[in-house]
Amino acid sequence: MSERMQRLAQFCVDTRFEDLPPALVAQAKRHILDTFGATLAGAGSDVAKQARQVFDGEIGSTLIWGTDQRTGAAQAAMLNGVAAHALELDDTGGCDHSGAVVLPAVMSAVSMSGKPVNGRELITAVVIGYEIGRRVLEACGSYSAHNGAGWHSTATCGVFGAAAASARILGLDTAQTVSALGIAGSFSGGLWAFIHDGSQSKKLHSGRAAEGGLLAARFAQRGITGPTKLFDDVWGGFLKTLAGENSQPDALDADLGVVWKLARCSIKPHAACRGTHSAIDALGLLLNQLQVRADQVEDVHVSLCGFLQDMCGGRDVSTLAAAQMSLPYALAARLVHGHCRLQAYDDEQRADPEIAHWMSRIRLEVDLQLSEDGEPVVSLRTVDGRQASLCVDPPLGAPRNPLSDAALEEKFFSLAVRVMPREQAAELLEQLRRIEELESVEALIVPTLRVGMQPRTLRVPKRDAERHKRHSHAERGNDQSTNIK
Repeated sequence: MSERMQRLAQFCVDTRFEDLPPALVAQAKRHILDTFGATLAGAGSDVAKQARQVFDGEIGSTLIWGTDQRTGAAQAAMLNGVAAHALELDDTGGCDHSGAVVLPAVMSAVSMSGKPVNGRELITAVVIGYEIGRRVLEACGSYSAHNGAGWHSTATCGVFGAAAASARILGLDTAQTVSALGIAGSFSGGLWAFIHDGSQSKKLHSGRAAEGGLLAARFAQRGITGPTKLFDDVWGGFLKTLAGENSQPDALDADLGVVWKLARCSIKPHAACRGTHSAIDALGLLLNQLQVRADQVEDVHVSLCGFLQDMCGGRDVSTLAAAQMSLPYALAARLVHGHCRLQAYDDEQRADPEIAHWMSRIRLEVDLQLSEDGEPVVSLRTVDGRQASLCVDPPLGAPRNPLSDAALEEKFFSLAVRVMPREQAAELLEQLRRIEELESVEALIVPTLRVGMQPRTLRVPKRDAERHKRHSHAERGNDQSTNIK
């Protein structure tokens, strides 16, 4: 058996809640809350509804969040994963979109574990999922190399995070966890071909990875073996096949249990591809700096790397998926609507002639001096001839530039109330605030995720408003180069 596979599996089995630094636990809770919010809103999206129709008539006991429907555990993992990523509101910086992959898989594993799973164990499994998914991506040469080659890492690498987290919830031993990770390699896949026509297949990737990871763990639980040399330099190995010359196998277990990968993940304030966020933030700051309104702007110039140009340089806004990947649209929406929240991407807003007008005044230019991981430089020119430039690094929502607790909870409410009464959303929020205290996450969380159910005793709705006012904007978490200890 490969030593690396053994070590990764042993980490999944041995890691305890007490091993997690308090700051990491706090960040994990924020990402769990954020993922539930994104999924609830996404449950009402066209692609989530269409995906649910595929499984109409399927019998099962696992809840599809934000609905009153239940289906099989694997199908629920897929459908909740699709909903989580459907509106581009889920977190980023892990596998890439770890929350949309890991949490749906974990909750489906909980539903079929056969024993109560407490909140501490849920948090631990989620952290493990983020850890393994990100480490596989870094072993592929990291985000720009792997995704630049045409692979969508949320799907290709996320399946390993889902497998690891599911294996932990299901109580797999080390040998079984090795098999689960090995089997996950055969379920890995996902391409960036959607970028050329704004197709919806990207939204399926997170769901497919969640489903594949859960199934990999379940197969391993039943004794089906997976390759133990999956990450070795062998013919048919994962890194040799998908990463080629970019592979960095040492990243799989370097500083394992010391540097926590969830600590580098970001929460998205804007309903668009994370690649657009820095430029959105920069444009807003430039408008404030120059004290101008949108109608006083002559044009906007963005200097960016080739990778970001290829990923987000499109100007097709005929579909929601295409618009959310478009940097020109994001900047036009920021000028016209003053924000890039979900409402700015509605059909009516995308068809607004003002949007087309401003998109014609936004110019993108590739700067060969910028690294593939570098953030863009935005330059704004006013009608009276003034000009200013700015690069925001890191953008809002990153660990070094985090959303406040108040802003995070406001985001959650704005999304959850799209499918449920605010009182029910408040009950879910209160349970997630104290998730580490819960004796059974299935009994206490899942009912509040179901639309149409009356919430149980509401403990804090009146306190919510005061809590929003009191939250500070202090930085939380660490960036990718910082260890949480």
